[in-house]
Amino acid sequence: MATKPRRNPPDQTRRRKVILGLALVAVSGLLLAGAFGLRQWLFQQWPVTPPGVQRVKIAPGSGLPQIAVQLEQAGVVGDAERFARLARWRDVAQKIKAGEYEFAKTATPGEVLERLVAGDVIKLRITIPEGFTLREIAARVAAAGIGTAEQFLKAATDPARLAKAGIPGTSLEGYLFPETYTVTTTTTSEEVIRAMVAQLEKQLATELLAAARLLGLDRHALVTLASIIQKEAGNEEEMPLIAAVFHNRLRKGMRLQADPTVIYGIRNFNGNLTRRDLTTPTPYNTYTRAGLPPGPIASPGLAALKAAANPAASNALYFVARGDGRHEFSVTLEAHNRAVNRYQRGGK
Repeated sequence: MATKPRRNPPDQTRRRKVILGLALVAVSGLLLAGAFGLRQWLFQQWPVTPPGVQRVKIAPGSGLPQIAVQLEQAGVVGDAERFARLARWRDVAQKIKAGEYEFAKTATPGEVLERLVAGDVIKLRITIPEGFTLREIAARVAAAGIGTAEQFLKAATDPARLAKAGIPGTSLEGYLFPETYTVTTTTTSEEVIRAMVAQLEKQLATELLAAARLLGLDRHALVTLASIIQKEAGNEEEMPLIAAVFHNRLRKGMRLQADPTVIYGIRNFNGNLTRRDLTTPTPYNTYTRAGLPPGPIASPGLAALKAAANPAASNALYFVARGDGRHEFSVTLEAHNRAVNRYQRGGK
């Protein structure tokens, strides 16, 4: 007797179809995930060469998508979305530093991301020579690309800043320590000024200030005298001797008669110091006024500060330039006049 083929019950058939359908979905998902993962992996491994030197400025508060788009538009990475995904996967999306970055070399997305997290921004070095005035410093900082000279001068003459730092006068003249400073393209004039003032305070050690006080100099007087020594000296070796001359004059009540102070008090000085200039009263004319001028005339270096607080043991009251970068020091006016005739008037 022939038997009829067994048929699966309807429920069982439906169950198998569902299972098969789920299996197909799972396989498709795995295939898609694999393809997706492969593309992401390839993106991360594939280095990109920027089209020339590219600068990307990441503003403070920028979101990851915005940063990724900037990098893609600059040709630094090949896919903004995948770059953002990489940053999230590495859990560093919130660790990217603001600033301006320069990209020129071939790099993988991972290497680019590492630079952003490390804050490898463009660095600028600003060297402020000893003896620079406030206006010269402002021009040097502006030339480096940090704001404008006007912005710098405005910040350096801010009464609130001066009061907070305990600095008398109307500006930070003399209180911006001459040094080489490393800044970034996003550094502000105010930040540069804070760094310079802080560096001066660091140099004014307790021992230095104590030595100055023994000579009757407070901090402001110390910086003021040091600035004059800085402008007068041709080398650091002579600074203690020049300091001794000024201390001796101050002690005797003699006028300092320092040409650099006169020059500082002349608006738009043309480079030619005349007899009329020496007799024209200004707050900085130490030929017509006794004592120190009202404030520094430039930024003194550490050697000048030390010399002002620790002058040489000398009775000299005069000095004159010899023309070779050094000075001739004299105790008496007669000896000084002979030195002037010899070195300034050709022996006449």
